Amino acid sequence: MTMPFVVPRAAGAPPATWAAYGLSTLTVVPLVWRRRAPVAVLFAVLAANALYRLSVDGPGQPLPYTGLVVVYTIAALSPAPKRLVTGAVLLVAVPVGVWLNTRSARELTFSLFVLAAAYVFGRLTDARRRAHRVEAEQAAARERARIAREMHDILSHAVSLMIVQAEAGPVAVRAAPERAEAAFDAISATGRDAMVQLRRMLGLLREDDGVPLREPQPGLAELPGLLDRVRTGSGLDVVYRTEGLVRPLPGAVAATVFRVVQEALTNTVRHAGARTVTVQLAYGDSDLCVQVTDDGRGPRAGAMGHPGGQGLVGIRERAAALGGSAMTGRGADGQGFELRVRLPVPAAVEAGR
Repeated sequence: MTMPFVVPRAAGAPPATWAAYGLSTLTVVPLVWRRRAPVAVLFAVLAANALYRLSVDGPGQPLPYTGLVVVYTIAALSPAPKRLVTGAVLLVAVPVGVWLNTRSARELTFSLFVLAAAYVFGRLTDARRRAHRVEAEQAAARERARIAREMHDILSHAVSLMIVQAEAGPVAVRAAPERAEAAFDAISATGRDAMVQLRRMLGLLREDDGVPLREPQPGLAELPGLLDRVRTGSGLDVVYRTEGLVRPLPGAVAATVFRVVQEALTNTVRHAGARTVTVQLAYGDSDLCVQVTDDGRGPRAGAMGHPGGQGLVGIRERAAALGGSAMTGRGADGQGFELRVRLPVPAAVEAGR
């Protein structure tokens, strides 16, 4: 609409007609479709304004509010070709409109300035929208990668232990039936634990009334149970010890420690041919060092660690995500295989944070 319709007219000026009201309204109505066809709406608004100026004795000059809205929409939503068309049209239409109205350089400068400002704000909105979309896509990619690592660790660990027990089962059935029963119990326990952890992970992908079904990630409280399952399931002698002042860890750090130890033990069971593996957590003033060492064959020549490097890649990614690092190589005495992961930890944190 226009300001002159809502302010008193000059003395002696004829009253506004219904045609003037109608044409003024037509400069606004097309905005309903501005997101669907912004360039077409621009032409409709320009045509309505031109018809208003040329065919009726309307009260004063229509203000360019509708044009500003359309230019902003085109700048924010339209591709470059349509924006170029819009610029060319306005470079012709604005001077013509000013010439028909006041023929004032001041009005021409003001009109071009406000339309350019609307265009700039539209482009800024588009840039901000694109940045938010890229950020959302990156966050989704990081979450998918995290879930993939979790699934790999859970399944690789469980299947490795179950394979070891299944291969030993037939021999135990013939030689020592009581050991066979223990092997089958270990397979069952490992499978049930894997199902619990998989349900926990899949809860991140399912929703109940729009809320993800989240459960706490495993942490240090679950670490003794993991070590017991490896002892029972693989026959390895698993030694666990700590150094320094044991203190609560942030939830993310505790979950990472659990997954790192789980993957390291899985590699030991699958590839090392070891009899003993030592898990050590060394608490420093501002960090935690997780060290897993076995007495097996050690790293292959020319390979950084055991075969099946996806697990080691996942460990490095987990450590890097928390600002830490991971190193692999032979043990301190030149025998076996050693994994050392350093994670930064504040001196004092609240448990579970």
